[in-house]
This record gives sequence, C-alpha cells and structure tokens, in this order.
Amino acid sequence: MKKTLLICLLLFSFIPNSYSHMEHYNRYNKLEMEVLRNGEVIGYNFYFFKRNGKETVVTNQIKFVVKLLGKTVFKVEGYGEEKYLGDQLTSYNSKTLQNNKKKYVNLIINKEDNNFDIKGSSYTGKASIDNVIGGWWNHKILQASSQISPISGSVKEQVVTFINKEKIEQYGKVYEVDRFRLNSKDSSLHKDKKLDFDIWYSHKIGKIIRVSYSRMGIWEYRLKNFE
Repeated sequence: MKKTLLICLLLFSFIPNSYSHMEHYNRYNKLEMEVLRNGEVIGYNFYFFKRNGKETVVTNQIKFVVKLLGKTVFKVEGYGEEKYLGDQLTSYNSKTLQNNKKKYVNLIINKEDNNFDIKGSSYTGKASIDNVIGGWWNHKILQASSQISPISGSVKEQVVTFINKEKIEQYGKVYEVDRFRLNSKDSSLHKDKKLDFDIWYSHKIGKIIRVSYSRMGIWEYRLKNFE
C-alpha cells in the first residue's frame, strides 16, 4: 500500500496540474508526428486546432502503410474530431479504415447523467467523463486512469508509471524529458488488446515528444513539428 501511494505521489509530482487545461494549447495550430516502424518512416499523424470562443476543435489525421517484400500487409487511414467546451470533452467522432475494415466512434456527453454515450465498432455503452481519448497530442493521457480508443470506442483502464529523466535527440534537437510507461490495468487481457507504451514528455514545451511500443516490430510516434 505504501509503495503504491509513493508511486502515485511521484507520478503526480512530475506532471504539472496546468496541463489538463485546453488553454495550454491556445498558441498551437498544428502538431505533426511521424510514424515509424523498425526505424523507417511509414506514415504520419497530424493534429489541427481550431477555436471559437470557449470551444476548441481538435482534428486528427492518420495514415500509414506497412509493406513486406513490396506487398502491403497492414494499412490504416483515419480521421477524428474532438470537441471541447472549456476543458471538457463534449463529443468525439472518428472513421478509420484498417485493412479495408471500417471502424468508427461516435461519442457525445450526456448532460442528464454526466457520462459519455458511446457508439463504437467494438463498444456501445456508457463511460465516465473522466476518460480521455487515446491520442498523443494531449498529455492529459499521462494523468488519466482510463482511456477511450480513438478507433473503436473501447474503454480501457490504465496505469501510468514514471521511469526516469532522460535526454533524447530528435530531428536535430535535444530534449530533456520525463519517461513514463503506460500499461493496461487488466493484466489478463490478450497481448493484442493490452496497452503497453513508453512515453517521453517534455515539460519545457509541454508536449509528448515520442511514443514507442512493440507489436510485430518496434513502432514509434515522433513529434517532428509544431506551429
């Protein structure tokens, strides 16, 4: 019990309380991440920000292709839109084509019971408004206890652990970062369903710099540009 409490205290001491506020992103219009597999760039993940008063709309575009001996073995192309009123997520919609299989999420906040109503390709039902959409633009994912799949709408509990402080080089820049590990809380899940990510976060620029995981190769999402 004491060890668990200590880990929680350490985690929250490394994450600024201010980062959960959408105001933090007011000066950004676009984040560009490259998607790599085994060190080779195979696609991109872009985020765009638009504002109208207290409303913020974050659109997500992702596309990558894995080829083996010149043949496409895995392909993903998708689009998503998150809407926030102040700091609160009010709706999320996405469409994704994964190896020609259609996946989707339609989420809206239910003001009567203060929960999310989700209709997704793998889950339909309720979810707490404390959930975050699983994505790499929002470092609130490092503070959340559960996340909603941006592709299928499934809800997964997670545990985030601080690992250490590091310096990493990326696109000619050196960043001082905190390294975290994000895992599924339910260890009985099939390995294909488990959350298992290493995440590098920079306090200086307030962004996730890199994400890495292993699944049929070493995958990385690397922040290349922001404006």
